[in-house]
Amino acid sequence: MDIDELAETFELLGDWEERYSYLIDLGRKLPALAEAERNEETKVRGCMSQVWLVGGLESDGRMRFNGDSDSSLVKGLIALLMALVNGKTPGEILALDIAGSFQRLGLESNITVNRRNGFYSMVERIRALAAAVRR
Repeated sequence: MDIDELAETFELLGDWEERYSYLIDLGRKLPALAEAERNEETKVRGCMSQVWLVGGLESDGRMRFNGDSDSSLVKGLIALLMALVNGKTPGEILALDIAGSFQRLGLESNITVNRRNGFYSMVERIRALAAAVRR
């Protein structure tokens, strides 16, 4: 799923109650993180909720990420991020305008400041992982 598909779906849903439900449903579809992946190293700092994010470079040169949270809405935001970055090369990820995508979906003004800050903390972690394997 790319940003165009997400934006189209968001427009079809109409009100924010439906959009939040959609995000929560996306989060429910994330593959489970192994208990060993929930540790201090994978924990995302700057999130009010508990958030863990793992990722790495696959043999095809593309990155794959996964994450989890104790908040169903935040888990949906993780799923949205995964839709934007999974399957891309490190260079493509670093070039993505994730903040622009976030605004395009209307999330910038429709989630709390704390969740928004947490979202950008997740984005920074993804960028750091992409930059680390790009070297």
